[in-house]
Amino acid sequence: MPEIRYIDVLSDSTGETAERVIRAALLQFPMGDVELRRHARVRTKERAEPILRQVAADSALLVFSVVSPELSSFIHMQTVELGIEAIDVIGGVIGKLESFLGDQPVQRPGTLLPLSAEYFRRIEAVEFTVRSDAGRDPQNFVKADIVIVGLPRTSKTPVAMVLAQRGLKVANYALRAGKPLPAEFEAVAPGRIVALTIDVDRLTEMREEQLRRLGMPSDTRIRVHVEREILEAEAVFAAHATWPIVNMTARTVEETAGIIVELMSGSKES
Repeated sequence: MPEIRYIDVLSDSTGETAERVIRAALLQFPMGDVELRRHARVRTKERAEPILRQVAADSALLVFSVVSPELSSFIHMQTVELGIEAIDVIGGVIGKLESFLGDQPVQRPGTLLPLSAEYFRRIEAVEFTVRSDAGRDPQNFVKADIVIVGLPRTSKTPVAMVLAQRGLKVANYALRAGKPLPAEFEAVAPGRIVALTIDVDRLTEMREEQLRRLGMPSDTRIRVHVEREILEAEAVFAAHATWPIVNMTARTVEETAGIIVELMSGSKES
């Protein structure tokens, strides 16, 4: 069994931005056995030094996002001294912007954008999407910007949350074998409904993994059940020809959300 390799994310703020960048890049390396360790609000040399020594001891990759020139310089020197492979996520960007804009950065960790109408719109969208998860309140279907329909385990909730963070109010509904769609669907404009599907092999794999996590024995009938569920879902989709269908088998949540946005934009233009 290969040894786990570490990537340490060091930041003088939360470290979320740097971690998201690395996780997005890691999607291109599905076989990579990597564990991320985040070190947030590291704002002094004293805090940074033991972390850097541990990174060196583990032969880990360092990804850092630090706006203080003094701390950034210290980290750069330590990476050379300790032989650490490192990526400076924000330093190069700030330097280029400083040159391009002819202005000095404020050099304040965790600087936030001012609150705006857009900010509050996104907060409202997230709250709406949480309330409308898994068909919890069918009356919200007609109020939603987008309604996602699909079988369980087709990433409806993660996709909905990504869309909500873009300011879209999203409701989602899980199809169940033999259960008709709620009557509330009839009031939703067709251009606001999108269907998610997934390949049989992938959904079977996900169901089997769910059993393993629950400590339950494998069930050879899972694939048969999955095939039947997908056939029933396809029948529902066929009965609603205006619903665009997105197969998210080989797609990330972010890619799927992007496709849905494009589909919905096309519906509004037509």
